[in-house]
Amino acid sequence: MMSKQTDHYFTAEPASTAERRQLRVHLVGREVIVQTAPGIFCPDRVDIGTAVLLREAPVPPPTGNLLDIGSGWGPIALSLGLLSPDASIWAVDVNQRALALSRDNAKALGIIDFHGVTPEEVPAEIAFEAIWSNPPIRVGKLALHELLMKWLPRLTPGGSAYLVVRKNLGSDSLQRWLTTELEANQPGAFTVGRHGTARGFRLLSVHRDR
Repeated sequence: MMSKQTDHYFTAEPASTAERRQLRVHLVGREVIVQTAPGIFCPDRVDIGTAVLLREAPVPPPTGNLLDIGSGWGPIALSLGLLSPDASIWAVDVNQRALALSRDNAKALGIIDFHGVTPEEVPAEIAFEAIWSNPPIRVGKLALHELLMKWLPRLTPGGSAYLVVRKNLGSDSLQRWLTTELEANQPGAFTVGRHGTARGFRLLSVHRDR
């Protein structure tokens, strides 16, 4: 998760050398070649949590705005784009190197309507039909809670979010917190559940009912 002591994957401008390399991975049942680099989250593979989400989450909506929170080099966002080529894909990260990689990877895979941007660059009026995320747990609980409450209320009515979280890093307590917090902010609007469990991870679901 870190290329060196001062280079976290949630660093905006990594200090490590931005030497790109090709990586052969499987996304949505096909082998693809992507570019990665040091100084981002999991640059050498599709991490286990992301793989669980990609395998267990239901097929995303075919159209609309689909969001990946904490996109890294793009495995989730790219998968959304490959599964839903008529949708608008939003890959959000604070790491500029990761965003550049995600944009270039999307272009190489023929994903046209792709936006690799910082949180501040997402227009405030946009709502999302789906949110998929392997959220950055290691930013700390307070920052994580703030992050999730920034994006989850922007689901459209009928929209769903799927969040993959390692069990030993607080997935069950996060599920309880989401239930309480969303109910307090918008009573009756959201249903929080557990979509699945695999390889030490929970896949949490958040559905916007209205």
